Amino acid sequence: MIQVRVDPGDNVYVFHRCFKVVLGDPNVAPGHSDGLTANCLGRWSGYPPILKFSPEGEFLAGFGTGLVGRPHGFNVDQEGNMWITDVALIPDEMGGVVHKLNPSGDLVMTLGQLGVVGQDRETFNRPASVAIAENGDIFVADGEGPNNRIVKFASDGTYLMEWGNTGSGPGEFSTPHDLAIDSEGRLFVGDRGNSRIQIFEPDGTYVDEWTHFGRPSGIFINRATDTLYATDSTSNSSTNSGVRRGIYIGSAQTGELQYFIPDPDLELADQTRISGASGISSSADDTVIYAADVAPWQLRKYVRR
Repeated sequence: MIQVRVDPGDNVYVFHRCFKVVLGDPNVAPGHSDGLTANCLGRWSGYPPILKFSPEGEFLAGFGTGLVGRPHGFNVDQEGNMWITDVALIPDEMGGVVHKLNPSGDLVMTLGQLGVVGQDRETFNRPASVAIAENGDIFVADGEGPNNRIVKFASDGTYLMEWGNTGSGPGEFSTPHDLAIDSEGRLFVGDRGNSRIQIFEPDGTYVDEWTHFGRPSGIFINRATDTLYATDSTSNSSTNSGVRRGIYIGSAQTGELQYFIPDPDLELADQTRISGASGISSSADDTVIYAADVAPWQLRKYVRR
C-alpha cells in the first residue's frame, strides 16, 4: 500500500499497487506480493488500485482499474473526488500524469501528457503527490523524477505558476514526496531527500522549514484541527542517522511535536530496508489514525484512548 485517505464521511480509501497478497506463501518475495516490481503493469492489472471501505472496515467499492501503471500519490478532496498520480512511464500510453476521478470513479480530468516526460506547463517527470486547496486550486509535487518543483493549477486545470528546483536551500527540493494544506491554506511539502517539511503560502512564498518530523514519506493535515501527521519510512543508519522510523504527530500551527508512534518492526528491519508507513490519514475528529505500510502491504489502524 502506498497511500491512505479518509473522506468527509470517514470512509477509508486505500491506494495500492495492485497487490494480490496471499499470506504465508513461501513463494512471495519480501517487499512484493508476487516477487515482481511494485506496479500494476502485467501483474493483477484487473485489480482496482483504489479500494474504498466503511469506517468499520466493510469493503464498499473499487476504482481506477487499468488506469495507472505505478500508483504513487493519492488524495480525496472535500467533494469526494479522488486524485491520483502515476509514476510509471510507458511512452505515449500511460504514466507521468495526475488523474481526477469523481466520487463514482469516472475519469474527469488529467493533468500532464500520458507517457510524456517533461518540465513545462503541460508535462511532468513522475509526479509524486497532489493536494487540493479549499478553493479548488491544485498543487502537484513533481518530485519522483529530477524536476523537484511544485506546480499550481486552477480548479479547471489551467496552469497558474510553479516554483522550486533541485537543492537544499529554502524553496529548493530533493524528492518532494507528499503534500498537505492547513486551515490557513498554507502548503506543506514533505521534502524527503532533505529530511524536512517546508511550508509555503499559496503563492509560493517561503514560510519555514521543520526538521523534527523525520524524513517524510507521507504527510497529512486534518484541517479541522490543524493536526499534522508525518510518516518516516526510510531513515536508517546511513540515511538520516539517529532519527527513528515511524509516525510523527504535532501541530501544523506551532510545529510542536506531540506524539510519536514507532515503526512496528523498527528494531527488526534491515538498516537499508524501506518499511513502515508511507501513507497517513486520520478520522475527522483525530481519534482514529490510518497508516499505509509500503513494504508489509498492510493498513494499520490506531484508536486514541
